[in-house]
Amino acid sequence: RALKKKLQREGVFREMKLRQHFEKPSEKRARERAEAIRRFRKLARKKAQREGLL
Repeated sequence: RALKKKLQREGVFREMKLRQHFEKPSEKRARERAEAIRRFRKLARKKAQREGLL
């Protein structure tokens, strides 16, 4: 159980999933850009909610 949690935190399972098939460099850039946008929007949403509650 502890090992599974550690692997999950380090992103090993996610990396294994991504490496199952070859990803073209352009697809990788597009995916990373989309992930960054998603992270930014999620952070902005949390920040707005926190400011609204305080």
